[in-house]
Amino acid sequence: MSAISIIEVKNEKDLIKFIKFPMELYKTNENYVPPLINDEKNIWNPKENAALDFSEFKTYLAFQNEKVVGRIAVMINYKEVKELGINKVRFGWLDFIDDISVSKALIDKAKDFALEKEMTMIEGPMGFTNLDKAGLLTMGFDKIATMIGLYNYSYYSEHLEKLGLVKEKEWVEFELDFPEVLSEKVQKFSSLIAEKYKLRVLEFKNKKEILPYVRPMFKLLDETYKTLSTYTPISEEQILTYKEKYFNFIDKDYIVCIVDEHDELISFAITMPSYSKALQKANGKLFPFGWYHFLQAGKKNLRANFYLIGIHPDYQRRGVTSIIFKEIWKNFSKKGVKILETNPELEENKSVQVLWQDYNPVNHKRRRTYALDLTSQKK
Repeated sequence: MSAISIIEVKNEKDLIKFIKFPMELYKTNENYVPPLINDEKNIWNPKENAALDFSEFKTYLAFQNEKVVGRIAVMINYKEVKELGINKVRFGWLDFIDDISVSKALIDKAKDFALEKEMTMIEGPMGFTNLDKAGLLTMGFDKIATMIGLYNYSYYSEHLEKLGLVKEKEWVEFELDFPEVLSEKVQKFSSLIAEKYKLRVLEFKNKKEILPYVRPMFKLLDETYKTLSTYTPISEEQILTYKEKYFNFIDKDYIVCIVDEHDELISFAITMPSYSKALQKANGKLFPFGWYHFLQAGKKNLRANFYLIGIHPDYQRRGVTSIIFKEIWKNFSKKGVKILETNPELEENKSVQVLWQDYNPVNHKRRRTYALDLTSQKK
C-alpha cells in the first residue's frame, strides 16, 4: 500500500481541496449536509473570523497516490489557555477514508503540533470556540444532519479509540413531534409565570427591530453558560462576526425574546426552519440557484431546528421555559412546523433539556469529543 503524505494547506488551491474533500467523501450519502463553500473559506480568513484574533491554526491534507484521503485542522485558542488554564490543541475538520493509517497520520500531526507548542492534550472534533460545530457523531447516522451539526461515518470513532483517544464530552440531541394543541397546563402556567415576574414577550414587526437585541443576546449567553468549566466569554468582534454570518438566515417569527419590567432582556430562544435539504440542493454554492432553495425552505417547512437559548441565572428554574415553549408553539403553528430538532446539548445540561420533557422527546443523536493526554510524551 502506498505511503500517506501529510501536506500543510498554504494556498487557495489546497484550501479548496480541503473544503471539498468531505463533499466528495459523502457524495452518495443522503444524510450528509454540505456547507456553503464561501462560508468555509471565510473561517480561515482573519478579516472574516474574529476568533483568529486570539487563535493559532494549521490545516493539513492527507494524500495517497496523489489523491486526497483525509484532512484535519489543529487550533490553539489562547483565550482558553489564558483564562481557563487549559493547555490543549483543538482539532477539527477531521475527515478520512476508512484506513487506520490515514487517521493515524492525521492525529499524529495534531499530537506533533501540540508537543511543539508545549500543550498537554488534544481534543476534538471541535472548532475555535464553543459556538462552533463540535462533537463526533456516535449515534444517528441514519438521520439527516443539521446546519450546525457535524456528520461523519460510524468508523470515525472506532479509529480514534484504536489510536488511544478517549471520550471527553458527550452531547445529546432530541427530536419531538410538535403538539397540534398546546396543553391547558402550559398555557396557564406560562401566564402565571409572566404575571408573577412581570415578564413580557417582545413582538417584532421586522428584522430591523431585532438588531438592538443582538448584543444583549450574546451577553445573555455569557451569563447563561459562564458556570460551565469550558466556557469562554464572547468577544465584541465575535458578536459582529456571528451577526453578519447568521442574521440573513434569521426569521423574526422564529425568535422569542422576553424582557422584565425594566425592559431588560432576561431570556431568548432562536429557532430556524431546517435548511438541511436546501444546503444539499445548493451543494456548496448560494449562487446562481442555491438561494432559491433557501428561500423555499424558509417559506414552507415541516421541520425546524432549535439553535440557541439564553436564560439569565436569576430566572433559571423559575418556569420561564414554559413561556418560551408557548411562543415557539404559536409561531410553529402559523408556519406549519410539525417536527422540532434540538441543537447538541451537553448530556449533563438538564436545565435546557427540561424544556422538552413534557413533549415525548426522542434522543435520536449523540456525539462526543475525544481527547488524548500528552503529559507523558516528549517531543
